[in-house]
Amino acid sequence: MAEDGNKVLHTREAFCFGESRGGAERRRRASFALVDGARARYIGDGMKLQEQPPVHLTYGLSIHPDETLAQLENSIRHKARAVRDRVAPGRPFGLGLRISDAVSRELAEGDALPRLKALLDEHGFYVFTINGFPFGRFRGGPVKERVYAPDWRTDERVVYTMRLADQLAQLLPEGMTGSISTVPGSFRSWVRTDADLELIADRLSAAAAHLAGIRDRTGREIHLGLEPEPGCLWETPAELVLFMREHLWTADRAGERARRHVGACLDTCHMALCFEEPEDVLAVYRNAGVRVSKIQLSAALESDGADVQALGRFAEPVYLHQAAARWPDGRRRSWPDLPGALRDLAGGPPPRTVRVHFHVPLPFGGGAGLRSTAALLRPSFFRALRSGAAEHLEIETYSFDALPDGSAGDVVDSVAGEYRWTLARWADAGPPT
Repeated sequence: MAEDGNKVLHTREAFCFGESRGGAERRRRASFALVDGARARYIGDGMKLQEQPPVHLTYGLSIHPDETLAQLENSIRHKARAVRDRVAPGRPFGLGLRISDAVSRELAEGDALPRLKALLDEHGFYVFTINGFPFGRFRGGPVKERVYAPDWRTDERVVYTMRLADQLAQLLPEGMTGSISTVPGSFRSWVRTDADLELIADRLSAAAAHLAGIRDRTGREIHLGLEPEPGCLWETPAELVLFMREHLWTADRAGERARRHVGACLDTCHMALCFEEPEDVLAVYRNAGVRVSKIQLSAALESDGADVQALGRFAEPVYLHQAAARWPDGRRRSWPDLPGALRDLAGGPPPRTVRVHFHVPLPFGGGAGLRSTAALLRPSFFRALRSGAAEHLEIETYSFDALPDGSAGDVVDSVAGEYRWTLARWADAGPPT
């Protein structure tokens, strides 16, 4: 990292792994020894971390620019295989695919899906989860709030999600459940009336009926994970629970079927923006009877209030970077995107903490007053995961290529480093209490 404290300049290794230059060199000479000793047993069966209750770990391929089926296949052959070879060489390796509407339509043609399955089998991959959140293009230009469209008020979202479920049912290994993460209803400002909420509930109920039909026909159980996020219809777990109780779990919408097939996706970056503790979120869902469909292990960018302008280098035009601040007296404020936060915070009384929806790598080393919220993923959280809080874990650092000043480095190195970080904490947490 550069010596100028007013800048956040990192070597490729230090930025991705939170290491010094010398530490990165030692890591490279060690041929990237991921884990050793007792920790090695967690990759003995690939990315199935434990048998009972079953827990599988993957990374989200949304980190790769897969806007066509050919690009997705290329990422599997080269990027995912390179990650697997560093993390668990020769072992079965779970993947979390990001399949857009366009790619799902390609997969529905001819023998495209069997060919994808053959490719996965050839390289020792298995698929148990799909990111069905971004419907359209996710790379190559501004996304911002368009990532939420079409939302769950529309037939397009329903048809797309059903198609993903049909395809996942054919990719899913025997005896495993499958998950699909999706938009948290809608962008908040787009929902104006109770009729909008009823539309969303009707369409989610239709999706649940389709997933129940897949289970009845094939024996494959697939569940949908609604992903609360700042600025959306459901920002917090409490808001999602309230919607389910009042709109989705009703008798006229076959509430028990919805409980089984529609749950929550817990993104730990999103919850950090809401100043929610991940263990508390799990407790809210558990107490309400909401299925945790998937947990996305991710970290937000964080700054002390005195160093808030250092966040300006992370304001970029592709993704929406919601921001939230908390002052020493407990007061909070949020913004739909980072530039507005920087403008409003300039010159005012500094907050204690500012957090930004920018998915930095889990081992992000920080610098110049910046850090990540990965510290919120405490041993108690990992013990909850080991106790069966969710079957599916996904490392979710999709904004890797938006990191400033070319500091991102190599994506394979970074993802492998995130596996190393996660596996170390999984092992060190100890058994559930």
